[in-house]
Amino acid sequence: MKTKILATTLLLISFFAIKAYSQVNTDELFIYGKVTTIDGDQYVGQIRWGTEEVFWFDFFNATKPVNENLEFLSRSEMNDLRETSEHWAERWVERVFSVNDGSFNTFTHTFACQFGDLKSIEVRSRNRVNVILKDDQVIRLDDGSNDIGATIRILDEELGKVEVKWDRLDRVDFMVTPQNLRDKFGEPIFGKVQTRYGEITGYIQWDHDERLSVDKLDGETRRDNYSIPFENIQTIEKYGSGVLLKTKSGKELELEGSNDVNRENRGIIVNTLGMGRVDIPWSEFEKLSLSDPTKADLVGYNDFKGPNKLAGTVCLANGTSYSGLIVYDLDESIDIEMLNGEKDDIQYLLPFRTIQKISPKNYYYTQVTLKDGDMLLLGKTQDVSDQNTGILVFESDSKYHYVPWRDVEEIVFK
Repeated sequence: MKTKILATTLLLISFFAIKAYSQVNTDELFIYGKVTTIDGDQYVGQIRWGTEEVFWFDFFNATKPVNENLEFLSRSEMNDLRETSEHWAERWVERVFSVNDGSFNTFTHTFACQFGDLKSIEVRSRNRVNVILKDDQVIRLDDGSNDIGATIRILDEELGKVEVKWDRLDRVDFMVTPQNLRDKFGEPIFGKVQTRYGEITGYIQWDHDERLSVDKLDGETRRDNYSIPFENIQTIEKYGSGVLLKTKSGKELELEGSNDVNRENRGIIVNTLGMGRVDIPWSEFEKLSLSDPTKADLVGYNDFKGPNKLAGTVCLANGTSYSGLIVYDLDESIDIEMLNGEKDDIQYLLPFRTIQKISPKNYYYTQVTLKDGDMLLLGKTQDVSDQNTGILVFESDSKYHYVPWRDVEEIVFK
């Protein structure tokens, strides 16, 4: 009888242990797929893009070589746009390079989406790719970030860790990540960041770099040098010219002497499911409290829906309104693309699918209302200032309207 009770007890303990583990199993977060080389070799497993992107919510960045939307503008509209751009250059001379990536003359743009929105990437040359979306739409892109040219790392199911250099890469086909991966690059860093203006919770990239539990934070005290894995850290709080770090075991260290723990830190990125990416500069950072993600914080490959075309109503200052398919800033036309803006020196990169309404307020700032009801007054970038090149609205294939940004009162998305 005692043996039967003991066996039943052990079975229940095992069941609840597995259940608890499954609630925080983060496997579905990781990029997974099949990598094919120019020789036809294929590797299947978890993927890390270069030494950076490893999660489905991480961003793939490149440059759009041409802006085909310009063909919908009349000659007078193009002349007006060029003239306006010259005024931008005079007024924004100190910001132009960071805002527009040097694209004033050509009106070309960058492309950014999350890896979870991609079906495949085909390598065309050393600095060109075809990006294939989940609806089989093909987008031709050029170099513009270190994502093109990166070495691809795969934890192959049979061979273990494999590295494929860019010049040997033919294509990458993305797949749903299986549960219970045999091997992983690490666990995500998750927690709550406190700033002078509030707090935000999500997946962390410390110093724009460390994003995995096995990554290490470097610093020194007066006596010793430290390299501490993030999986052992409980809190990091700005303190003097460095930080006060507390480990999970309760040890406290006052660290300085490296860009991980002083004002040379490039910023703390927080990736959230409802708001995209938030980039907090060191000047605004106060404290990071680390924790484990819950089931509600997880997002897998199939959770990235679409792409869907941007659609809605553009209301003009004169009372006119147009409804139909929308091309924003003569560029973004699908909801997986990003709107970029700043608030209190904190940068936001918002997928259009999270946005309900956009309301310009003046030359420099625009109010963005998210679908969850949050409102952000954003500025300092082309997407949300009078540097915006305007809106195209297609009421049908043959009937469309170009609306200069200065005439926009409000944009409401479906």
